[in-house]
Amino acid sequence: MKKSNLFIYGILLFAVLIVSCHKKRDKLVNSWKITAVEPKLPLSDSAKTAILTNGMLTFTEDGHVTGFLQREITDGTYALTKGGKSLIIKDETGTPYPCESTITEDKLILESKEMKITLDKI
Repeated sequence: MKKSNLFIYGILLFAVLIVSCHKKRDKLVNSWKITAVEPKLPLSDSAKTAILTNGMLTFTEDGHVTGFLQREITDGTYALTKGGKSLIIKDETGTPYPCESTITEDKLILESKEMKITLDKI
């Protein structure tokens, strides 16, 4: 009896996590413009200007991402984990860019070991 209750609670917890990640993914699906860059490691002024000028990401419902982060991403993918608090963007070559993410209705904050980037929904 205890094992069956534990199994049921496990399934319920899994369902709650799936639903919460799906809601975060729904908030993420859109186009976002980079509005602020806070480097944690040395970053040249020209690189920061390029990120602010060209910086934009578009996330689709099927898990793809395009745009410009530190360089152009033409056919990337993304995955949200940890209830939407972790975002991994992979470029077309499969290179992962993991970051902590904060997603609201109109702001997206991505924080990696190199920098913190703030994006506004377009």
